[in-house]
Amino acid sequence: MTTEAPTGPRRSDATRAAILEAARERFATDGYERATIRAIARDAGIDPSMVMRYYGNKEGLFAAASEFDLRLPEFGALPARHAGAVLVSHFLDRWEQDDVLMALLRAAVTHEAAAERARAIFRDQVGPIAVALCPDPAEAPRRAALIASQILGMAMARYVLRFPPAVEMTREEIVSWLAPTVQRYLTEERPAVPAAERAERP
Repeated sequence: MTTEAPTGPRRSDATRAAILEAARERFATDGYERATIRAIARDAGIDPSMVMRYYGNKEGLFAAASEFDLRLPEFGALPARHAGAVLVSHFLDRWEQDDVLMALLRAAVTHEAAAERARAIFRDQVGPIAVALCPDPAEAPRRAALIASQILGMAMARYVLRFPPAVEMTREEIVSWLAPTVQRYLTEERPAVPAAERAERP
């Protein structure tokens, strides 16, 4: 009994999957700037023209390869007062377990396509948490940005720049420092702006 080789959509899906797997590994290993279409095609066992056919260029491939589901917890089932600690703990797990997510962070510092991908991930996945938990949903985008400043700042200090004090901290220490700030961004009322500062605004 013989088995026919997959054709049409099945072959296309398999080729795309092979390209994306090779791209994720190559971007994680080499970073965005050093990774090449030729190297990714070689890793996938296909001709470079096939990569270009499906994704157009390296930016298009990177965008497809860096589609991330952060797999954020369901916060509706948790007491709101625990949201900050849960969110910080979850991101520590993701940074430590996903090399491609770390590659995206590194690339976002110097490349606009990667920066836009990172912005979209936080906007679309962290934003709804802020909408659900903050006192005024209209403030959710600003609060999500403040959360990102803490989460991404620690990721840069601990995993990319590797500042020794940040690297040496335990998970428990990081959560104890960051969680109250993230919690404040999520659930506390907006702080009052001093009258002098309000008067200076145009």
